[in-house]
Amino acid sequence: MKLLRYALGLLVPPIGVFLTYGFSTTLLVNLLLMLLGWVPGSIHAVWAIAKSDEKASNRGIA
Repeated sequence: MKLLRYALGLLVPPIGVFLTYGFSTTLLVNLLLMLLGWVPGSIHAVWAIAKSDEKASNRGIA
């Protein structure tokens, strides 16, 4: 599942962010960045997914 979220974060950033955060402000930020272009949206998506995975591993959930 983790690999799928990263792949979608690169290819279709809002979907990767949605799978990680659901409907949230992070998704809205990603959608706004996607309006600026694919690259800003992809960078934000990968960063947000990595941050979520980092928090989960620190809590011992991963």
